[in-house]
Amino acid sequence: MAKRDYYEVLGSDRGTDEAELKRAYRRLAMQHHPDRNPDDPEAADRMKEVNEAYAVLSDPQKRQIYDTYGHNGLQQSFSQEDLFSGIDFSSLFSDLGLRDLLGGGIFGGLFGGGGGRQRARKGADLRYDLEVTLEQVATGIEETIEVTFQEECASCRGVGAENGGLADCQRCRGQGQVVQNQQAGSMVFRQVTTCPSCRGRGQTITKACKECHGAGLKERTKELTVEIPHGADTGNAVRVTGEGALGPAGPGDLFVVLHVLPHEVFQREENDLIIVQEIDFATAALGGAISVPGLDGEQSLTIAEGTQASSTYKIAGGGMPHLHGSGHGDEYVVIKVVTPTELSEEERELFQRLAEIRRPEVNGRNTAEE
Repeated sequence: MAKRDYYEVLGSDRGTDEAELKRAYRRLAMQHHPDRNPDDPEAADRMKEVNEAYAVLSDPQKRQIYDTYGHNGLQQSFSQEDLFSGIDFSSLFSDLGLRDLLGGGIFGGLFGGGGGRQRARKGADLRYDLEVTLEQVATGIEETIEVTFQEECASCRGVGAENGGLADCQRCRGQGQVVQNQQAGSMVFRQVTTCPSCRGRGQTITKACKECHGAGLKERTKELTVEIPHGADTGNAVRVTGEGALGPAGPGDLFVVLHVLPHEVFQREENDLIIVQEIDFATAALGGAISVPGLDGEQSLTIAEGTQASSTYKIAGGGMPHLHGSGHGDEYVVIKVVTPTELSEEERELFQRLAEIRRPEVNGRNTAEE
């Protein structure tokens, strides 16, 4: 989708001065902020658009490039992150006492790029795949798992270097950023990017830590107890807060993804269980009580007279418990009538007699009468 004109986004024209741009931005930010529009899924995108427009038009150099070359000129001169460099959105509201009006700083995460006072991020979330049985998720269990993760090296406190083993980066001279000048016609574009040599830290390691070999992190295995809720199914994840990878603002979270193993008897469909139950000819014809497996053990099921193969019986509440809320699914018993393959002499005579009695009429008369 093509970007809208920045002046159009702010409702301003090309002659608008800085003070008027600021007033327009304040008005639109208060109008479109997601915290003020919790039921509008497009509010965040509109807020990002307003932020980007003001970040460009409030900067004289970026505004001149935009006025001359449009969006293409900005894309050739600045990364998305660099568009927001040097601007603190929340400070625009500090004189109005609105910095934390919507909780924790009203502009966190809505810049569409970095810039200004960026908040430190938590570490990455981790994933652990856990196999469980149908019986285990039928009741819910506590499971102990071993998770291997990285934590800050205690020896160097995450720096990666021994004492005195850091020096200013020679490429960026300790600034963490490098400046490149690009000329397009009579215009010279100044582009500031993160230093690739030190990755923005401003320092490089000259003497690596002997414990972590310069990584700043060490691998550790930890036992955790995870509560698996009843009714869980394959693909459900249990979140363990604060057990993810380490980050500047603390660790991320661990997500334990469940995989319910196939069962030798039951087939699961959401909260219902399906079982194929074999019965003999006599029970199918005469009916009677049979025993069928259930989650809590064997249970009695009454078979009606004349039950046909593939008939299905429902045992209400015999399925899996609901993951959220109370109640259970149902158990469905699919009947399979077993045909005997070996007959005794007595059984053969009985079946022959039954066949004569039940033989269908041919040409309008019963052949058993002949």
